[in-house]
Amino acid sequence: MRLFIAFEVSESAHTHILELQKKLTGAKLTFTKNFHLTLKFLGEVTPAQADEIKKRLSKVKFTPFTAALDGTGVFPETGTPRVVWIGIEPHDIICELQKNIDEELHGMFAKEKSFQPHITLARVKEITDKKFAEHVKNIKVELLSFEIKEFKLIESQLTSEGPIYKDIAVFHTKAL
Repeated sequence: MRLFIAFEVSESAHTHILELQKKLTGAKLTFTKNFHLTLKFLGEVTPAQADEIKKRLSKVKFTPFTAALDGTGVFPETGTPRVVWIGIEPHDIICELQKNIDEELHGMFAKEKSFQPHITLARVKEITDKKFAEHVKNIKVELLSFEIKEFKLIESQLTSEGPIYKDIAVFHTKAL
């Protein structure tokens, strides 16, 4: 099974992100349909490993927080863009949650080297406008906020129509 850990955006943020996708011009793109912030991609794991992951993730402590959409950009920042993203704040709280997840999974998976909180809007197939990256960075993002009270262990099944996601486990906030 192919797994990752993420939290999802609110319905209003989801609707706004769909509107932002319509403003992306100057490239051939593959649009993302499900919006979430990946805290850690785990890849292929066995059912026994998935059980251990669930056990370890149940120990992660974090308090509820308010997240907000925050600007757009591309990866990589230099050279040919491959991914269009929307940022999400508060950066420090999200990075702390990601670090706590990394610590609980120590010994099973490598730690993230440079975690950047973001939601993927689209994957770039081909750029038709040399100012594409500049255009992306100038898209106005509505300041939408939403509560984060849980994160999920999610299975991703790849299909020709795109990935299909299935929640494996949900981890709710716990006092620090």
